[in-house]
Amino acid sequence: MRLSGKSTPFVWGARSASGLVILLVFCSLFGAITATGGPSVLSAAYFWIANTFFKNPNPTAFDVRPSAIPLAVLGVFIGAIVGNRFLQGMERLGLRWEELETGDKVTLFVGAFAGIVAAVPILQVFQNLAFDPVARIIITMGVTVGLVSLCIYALQSMADILPWNRGRGRNRRSGIKILDTNVIIDGRIYDVAKSGFLDGQLYVPQFVLEELQFIADSSDALRRARGRKGLETLKSMQAEFNVELGTHDRFAPDASEEVDSRIVRVANALGADIVTNDYNLNQVATLQHLRVLSLNDLALALRTNVLPQETIKTKIIREGNQVGQGIGYLPDGTMIVVENGESHIGREAEVVVTQVIQTERGKMIFAEMNTDDAPAQIPRRSPIRRH
Repeated sequence: MRLSGKSTPFVWGARSASGLVILLVFCSLFGAITATGGPSVLSAAYFWIANTFFKNPNPTAFDVRPSAIPLAVLGVFIGAIVGNRFLQGMERLGLRWEELETGDKVTLFVGAFAGIVAAVPILQVFQNLAFDPVARIIITMGVTVGLVSLCIYALQSMADILPWNRGRGRNRRSGIKILDTNVIIDGRIYDVAKSGFLDGQLYVPQFVLEELQFIADSSDALRRARGRKGLETLKSMQAEFNVELGTHDRFAPDASEEVDSRIVRVANALGADIVTNDYNLNQVATLQHLRVLSLNDLALALRTNVLPQETIKTKIIREGNQVGQGIGYLPDGTMIVVENGESHIGREAEVVVTQVIQTERGKMIFAEMNTDDAPAQIPRRSPIRRH
């Protein structure tokens, strides 16, 4: 997962022979431009300054040709910077291209081809009109780019029915993690992501953000507090991690659908995982062969594992439901029912585990007081009899 939005570092040079050639082309091009055009620009600037600031319409001319060499060196440096930035941009585009699924690549190719074909008859009409060359170039580029973009968008909006996209969500997982409203309000997702246990791109649909805002504006005080907590959690995650918002919502455009259904649609289209604590969403997504990450299941998996006859220490907090029982808790919140522990309320005691029961909400541990380590009573000495 890319947890920070750091860009590719500035690197002088090139990583391949082709990159080196491109860098040399930029250096040569900018060096030639500054060497040939720079002296003329300097001469024009000299006459303009003399005429504007010194009121001298006919200043003495000077030879600017010796400046061609330093200007060429300056152009080489500028070309190196621009060429390096160009290589970095191409590298990022290459990485994005590699991250695309095969279906998305086919969509881009087909959309670009269809847009160019659709632009040909329209451009033929403009060829017969009287336009200057600059306007003709601008019109040609605008029409072509516009139609290509329109065709690609149309294909992306029909991604679910395109033959090259069938079943791609099941066959390949993209590593994207979609966060639902429930898990954002929960707040623990921030700590899990911060610890590094959540890999892949984090994604929050726009309709989930709208639901959070709706809850935050609720007239009910409890719902309003939960909604605001979710917004604060999301804001903290955006400040520290690279969280995408709403960029893939085109796969679930129907606003009349339930939020959970739209999340499942987006996950199916992207091959993404769903991070949620919602039981119903978990079941629906699992039935559609989507991977679901539940923070509740993670918390249960990380609870302390104890076995019968194991001795543990716990603080008895309160009395239990039965006579003589005491209640304690492990650091992870697991409840311990201690027989004969009522007399130790408020103190830490050693207990021996007798039974571990797994419930829907977690584990419940039954134990009894450990009598083996109880301090042995010192026998009283019999009084000395005096004769």
